Amino acid sequence: MPFVPLQWLGEVVDVDPGSTAEDVAAALVKVGLEEEGVHGSGVMGPLVVGRVITAEKETHKNGKSILYCRVDVGEHNDPEGEFPASRGIVCGAHNFGAGDLVAVALPGAVLPGDFEIAARKTYGHVSDGMICSERELRIGDDHSGIMVLTRKGFEAADLTPGQDALPLLGLDEETLEITVTPDRGYCFCMRGVAREYSHSTGNKYRDPALAVTVAPATKNGFPLEVDDKAPIRGRVGCDRFVARYVRGVDAAAPSPAWMQKRLMQSGMRPISLAVDVTNYVMLELGQPLHAYDAAKVDGPIVVRRAAKGEKLTTLDDVERELHPEDLLITDSPGGKKGSRILALAGVMGGASSEVSETTTDLLIEGAHFDPVTVARTARRHKLPSESSKRFERGVDPEMAPVAVQRVIDLLVEYGGGVDSTPTADPEVTDLDNAAEPVAISMPTEFPDRIVGVEYAPGEVRATLEAIGCGVMEKGERLVVVPPSWRPDLKAPIDLVEEVARLHGYDELPSVLPVAPPGRGLSHSQKVRRAVARALAERGLTEVQTYPFISASRLDDMLVPEADWRRSLVCLANPLDEGKPFLRTAVLETIFDAVAVNLSRGIPDLAIFEVGRAYLNEGTGVAQSPDVTKRPSDEEVAELDAALPHQPRHVVGILAGNRQRASWNAPAVPFDWTDAVAAAHEVARAAGVEFDVSPGETMPFHPGRTARLTLNRGPENPAQPIAFAGELHPKVIENLGLPPRTCAFAIHLDPIIEASEGLVVKAVPVRTPPLAKEDFAFVVDEALAAGDLVATVREAAGELLEEARVFDVYAGEQVGAGKKSIALTVTLRAADHTLTAEEILAVRNAIIAAAEKTHGAKLR
Repeated sequence: MPFVPLQWLGEVVDVDPGSTAEDVAAALVKVGLEEEGVHGSGVMGPLVVGRVITAEKETHKNGKSILYCRVDVGEHNDPEGEFPASRGIVCGAHNFGAGDLVAVALPGAVLPGDFEIAARKTYGHVSDGMICSERELRIGDDHSGIMVLTRKGFEAADLTPGQDALPLLGLDEETLEITVTPDRGYCFCMRGVAREYSHSTGNKYRDPALAVTVAPATKNGFPLEVDDKAPIRGRVGCDRFVARYVRGVDAAAPSPAWMQKRLMQSGMRPISLAVDVTNYVMLELGQPLHAYDAAKVDGPIVVRRAAKGEKLTTLDDVERELHPEDLLITDSPGGKKGSRILALAGVMGGASSEVSETTTDLLIEGAHFDPVTVARTARRHKLPSESSKRFERGVDPEMAPVAVQRVIDLLVEYGGGVDSTPTADPEVTDLDNAAEPVAISMPTEFPDRIVGVEYAPGEVRATLEAIGCGVMEKGERLVVVPPSWRPDLKAPIDLVEEVARLHGYDELPSVLPVAPPGRGLSHSQKVRRAVARALAERGLTEVQTYPFISASRLDDMLVPEADWRRSLVCLANPLDEGKPFLRTAVLETIFDAVAVNLSRGIPDLAIFEVGRAYLNEGTGVAQSPDVTKRPSDEEVAELDAALPHQPRHVVGILAGNRQRASWNAPAVPFDWTDAVAAAHEVARAAGVEFDVSPGETMPFHPGRTARLTLNRGPENPAQPIAFAGELHPKVIENLGLPPRTCAFAIHLDPIIEASEGLVVKAVPVRTPPLAKEDFAFVVDEALAAGDLVATVREAAGELLEEARVFDVYAGEQVGAGKKSIALTVTLRAADHTLTAEEILAVRNAIIAAAEKTHGAKLR
């Protein structure tokens, strides 16, 4: 994000005297520019200019070669020492010598990283300080040797031994870093930030663009063509291109010290004059620029889309295979138009025309490229450059000629060599097809109505004019022409936002909205909330996982090849190329949350998720509607039909121990019954009941899984909507889960549908005594206990209060192929104590029903 050096800001706008970086941040946040951080140099204590008097090379027994230097640091010399006019310093670098002016950190100084400098004995000498490199001071990346100040653009006449180097190198200043939203691209430069500070404080603003005298375009400039045969969204990739020669430049010379200082404060590394000047002007005016070695460019320049199979080696020495949507800057060697690629337009230049140490003539380019084109190219090649960050957010098309002229002025002023004086060619190429800003018509009272604040007459107009808009009044309407640097202003609502923003969001009154009358939450919302609340009260923690999976996740879950879950929805532009598919069941992704918790040392887990699955049942085909108007009902229906079916699921994972071990009790692990109980809790919260039977589906253990069905009566057969139990051992191994991990997976939509309109009847509290009868039935081994319980409930009738299984036995006593199911039946009447005859009648009815329905025999 952009850095704002306060001294530089003060040259463009009047900053309140005594303002700190925090004060500037507070002013900018009022107009929507949030503080990202305040950065200091990290250098404290005495850092001074030193002149090397002597530098004696010494080689020691360990093979290490050092320089023992006597350095004059002015008033900081030790007058009582052996050498009163200097300090002795040991240095491992060898790129300097006697007479050089360097930066010296004296004892007591602290360098970045809390590195304290002290006098110490080393290599047989007392080193009374440290001679610093750029990296040690964190003002650059160069650590190949000592920073010699005269090689960094400083004039020897301006440097004195003992002089404080902190202000000299800009290390005494604070730099503010701000966050810029995508619609505020004009704030990626000092020109834009200073304008916003002026809006916030009312202080005088000086537009740096107005200080540049721009040479007019000529007819005989550098030949140029824009040949975009495949514009994206109908917008030509380049609608303005400015180019001009400047000759006789010492392009490899260092840029002036003040410029290097500002570049480093802005987070950029000084490289050479040509590169530094283009970067500096970009930071100042917001217009990305590029300098070509003119000797390596043959006209005409052609701006075109890439052809299939073309490649380009960019300035970062990476060969990139180009895409037909990539916009290119090309030249024409040998008269072959557009045959050689010079740059990825708006992103990065190519190595073939890079400025080198031998470059003397430069071709300066300033252009305006389509934001969508640049954004797609930068993302496609994973190449987010300073240039692309600005173009994709919108650059002022009127800045191209101004920025090119500003670069040329700086190169002419600072680019002179020993035997050359830079000059700019009078010919100026300016291809200008940029569209004029579109006027916006807005009712005069529209801001009052939207913001809820009654603005004084003329206040809205004055505010819009302050941000650079042209405003005309036509009756009860304002016709507003946005400034060229605000491509985000496209509709009346955008103008309203500007009015509210500049008047201060903190000035808006707080008004509690009146809740509109209505039915409140929908039935679906109520059920989902009830389910989530019930599981949370049971001790489970809700999680949310991304719905993206790879096909290998289904392999890990042992999902059969012919299973419906294998029909996956593939994303055209996935966030993660390794996970290009959408989940067909929420259970597939909740394992990711388990893995995260296990990696952080949490082995005991009880988590759940309520979310959507995505089934490949849509048409997948729909025409994109016109975004300038509301789509028709037919278009909406077509879009809905194209989308995949998205059922709701609630799933959970129970891993590790339900109760941890303590001094008086062993740990109690989760088992399959806990998963079944959690599923029943979901049903209870929704107001329905599940029937339970043995189940088998992956990724569950075939012998420890319950199949849960929702029975809606004889006319609607039971629907399997859930499975709960222990996971398959191989699945546990594949996914790295704790042993005996359990899970439940429930389709929520049928439950929501079944409970729609369901009236919950209040059950009166029965006060008479209860009667309890126990039964042990011998039944076929294949019979599900749930089926027997259902039969018992039906036979007991209205006197039944509860029927539950308390034991299942299989063995020699009941015979082969048989098992014994023991039940407890609780009976109670509403208004009297049950008689022995009534209890016996119910008992006999239960026995008869069990025998008739299931062939059960009472033990």
